[in-house]
Amino acid sequence: MSVLPNPQVLDQLWQLAQTLGQTLGLEIVDIAYKTHTRPATLRVDIRHPDHPTGLEDCAQLSRLLDTELETKDWFTGPFILEVSSPGIDRKLTTEREFTVFRGFEVRVTGYGPIQGQKVWEGQLLKRDATTLQITQQGRVVTLALNQIATVQLVG
Repeated sequence: MSVLPNPQVLDQLWQLAQTLGQTLGLEIVDIAYKTHTRPATLRVDIRHPDHPTGLEDCAQLSRLLDTELETKDWFTGPFILEVSSPGIDRKLTTEREFTVFRGFEVRVTGYGPIQGQKVWEGQLLKRDATTLQITQQGRVVTLALNQIATVQLVG
């Protein structure tokens, strides 16, 4: 079984991935270490801020990250490294995702109608403790978080 040896390793992974990503002009969106797979999987989601993230972006970061991870003793067993793009229809859940994807087109689905609509689409502006804001053709729409079932990227 592969496990991370200490809690600081995830922070160190973030720092390493961000540093390497910056050299390629990439942003790190998410990192997940999945121990329920055999072998374990280290997944790094990236995006390129200037163009659609492509296979070559993923491959370049994967090569750099793989080389660096070979020199670390952060893992106690084998693991698979996956570098990918979050892709279209990715559900946003973390504060980091809401920050990284600010300005992107999103689809907001309510548990029921919110202000008379069950589904809203627009550009993500911001999320705070109680609300989510999107723009629709220049108009700001504020939606209550407790009424929102999902927020996802759209293509």
